[in-house]
Amino acid sequence: MRRMCGFKRTKILTLLLFSVCFIGFGQTQDSYEYQSEFIWGISKNTSGGLIGGFTLKKARKLNDRVFETFGLEIMNVKHPQEVRRNSIITGNFFIYGKSNYLYAFRFQYGRDIILYKKAPYQGVEIKAVFAAGPSLGLIAPYYVEYSPDGGFQTFRTQYNLGIPPDQIWGTGYLFQGLGESNVAFGGNLKAALNFETGAIKSSVLGFEVGTLLDAYTKGIELMPSAEKYAVYPTLFITVFFGSRK
Repeated sequence: MRRMCGFKRTKILTLLLFSVCFIGFGQTQDSYEYQSEFIWGISKNTSGGLIGGFTLKKARKLNDRVFETFGLEIMNVKHPQEVRRNSIITGNFFIYGKSNYLYAFRFQYGRDIILYKKAPYQGVEIKAVFAAGPSLGLIAPYYVEYSPDGGFQTFRTQYNLGIPPDQIWGTGYLFQGLGESNVAFGGNLKAALNFETGAIKSSVLGFEVGTLLDAYTKGIELMPSAEKYAVYPTLFITVFFGSRK
């Protein structure tokens, strides 16, 4: 009889423990829900250099599956024919034939749509990303350092077709000529897939892959001897970090 009572008590305790674990698990699942997030990232793309640029994005929840987003991308856009060369005098790198930089400031408004929700502390959350908005292109002169007489006296000026490659020592100072920039206006359109892999609820870690179209109202001269382009399609991958609440 006592053994039967003990068995029943053990059974009841087991059921109670199971219930507590189940409730705790349910609270853990609910605790993954979030209302907003802020992320920043480093991008590599087919129209940029080793590091294409940087991204910022703020998102707020509209419903269980959709987030409203506000973003900014700052990118260095290259001409498709750009190739780095070494100076035969100093060995320094420069881009022969390049006369201007194009820094793209892309303002974006869009939607992140959750395709797959991750479990707490494990798995991957997948989102479809759509965004569009105006672009502001900053066209800054590309300076080179060169010696016109082959001596040791050098000058720095914006590259032009009259400077032979064997006279170039390298590029100008960092951000030299930025104050002489011109502005071009346009727009951008982005579509991507976002993979969030972070294991902590309050932090964000992941990557985004997709395509972006940047278009301006006029062709932009980046290389005087090459074709001007007004439209710059690109493929990109962005590694991002951030926080959510």
